[in-house]
Amino acid sequence: MICRNKSRDDLSKLILRLFIACLGALSVAATSPEQVTNTPIHHIIVVMQQNHTFDNYFGTYPNANGIPPDTCIPISLSDRRNSACISPFHIGTQPIVDLNHSGHTFEAQYGNGDMNGFVDALFKRNQDGTLAMGYFDDRDLPYYWNLADEFVLFDHYFSSAHDGSIKNRMYWVSGTPGNGINRIPSGGFHGIPTIFDRLQERGISWKFYINNYDPKLNYRSLKELDQLPPQIQWVPLLSFDRFLDDPDLASRIVDLEEYFTDLHNGTLPAVSYVLLLGATEHPIADARLGQRKNKEMIQALMQSDEWKSSAFLITYDDWGGWYDHVPPPQVDKYGYGFRVPALLISPYARKGHIDHTQLDHTSVLKFIETNWNIPALAERDARANNFLSAFDFSSAPRDPVFVSSVRKAPEPRVEPRRIVIYVAYGSAMIFAVLILVRAGNTTKKLLKHSSSFAGSQEESET
Repeated sequence: MICRNKSRDDLSKLILRLFIACLGALSVAATSPEQVTNTPIHHIIVVMQQNHTFDNYFGTYPNANGIPPDTCIPISLSDRRNSACISPFHIGTQPIVDLNHSGHTFEAQYGNGDMNGFVDALFKRNQDGTLAMGYFDDRDLPYYWNLADEFVLFDHYFSSAHDGSIKNRMYWVSGTPGNGINRIPSGGFHGIPTIFDRLQERGISWKFYINNYDPKLNYRSLKELDQLPPQIQWVPLLSFDRFLDDPDLASRIVDLEEYFTDLHNGTLPAVSYVLLLGATEHPIADARLGQRKNKEMIQALMQSDEWKSSAFLITYDDWGGWYDHVPPPQVDKYGYGFRVPALLISPYARKGHIDHTQLDHTSVLKFIETNWNIPALAERDARANNFLSAFDFSSAPRDPVFVSSVRKAPEPRVEPRRIVIYVAYGSAMIFAVLILVRAGNTTKKLLKHSSSFAGSQEESET
């Protein structure tokens, strides 16, 4: 009887274990692929801005690899009699222009690694080359500098290609330079897989958000247009037939307003790429527009439930003709190009950290591939470094923090003031004089007393 009861108990336990195992299997099957990540980051948002170098934006940021002291770039590399040079200067309210940033300009400015042709190259293209040496600082970029204080600033993030938005943005989405020419083919791009294709295959959500999106503008519109609209040039997917003709793929290229709706509804996709059309900071645009739009996006993210599992990256497609002092490593015939600014905002981002890891636009792909277990798209992203060093996953996620658009005055240096030094020095001198005077008086008294004593002794002897 006891054996029978034990058998029934064992059978009941076995059935219960099988039931729990089935529930676990069903739970795993029901889990969205985007929730199965190798880090606590379930959402990455990448904003790619336009045409600035690291030195142009953060060259004077404390402790970063910024503009070296005594930098002065020659005005002319061909006229040996002209020894004049231009030092970096704060642009301030000086008007700027869209500096030439073609492949030929890159080669001339790069100078086989000498990094001394920034001024000369632009003068030879009938532009004021001195402007290349201008820089912005915390007076012009208070919000970005405050973000760097609070989160992560990368000072070795390079553009992927020597020239142009099209090639650099193709590296951003596909790990390749497209057709290797900084132009959109007349028939669009074919046979090039993108990160969005891989995400789609795996059932991982994604969107490409565009500020002021016009769904009618794509590469097929070029025959009817006199010039290339920025939307077509800066959103590579609009030059792929499949992203225009497949309703499911096309529905994921949306206006930026959907970003805020998705945050409110808890439907932010796993991977978000962003074009801030009209606020890209492309010269001659006002950098305050880009700061304002990024701040709006970041604040909305911080106020949402998604903040605790998100990473927000801001970077720039190419250098725009501006000066940078770090020679870019030449990994192949297309790149790297010069350094560009890059900031990482996340509850897991190291606070006030300057990250020196060598990165480029394909490092974004590398992070996505590593985080969601996706194979590399091409050789570049396979070899790219990841920016995992910018995170601290050993600590709990940080609470949201309000980052102001007003730059706080730097802390005053702790050093003695001159007047204090003078007073202290004077006091010491007076004290020393008093000691000497007192010593002198004491000596006189002793001598007088000694003389009196000697006189009394003589009288006694007489």
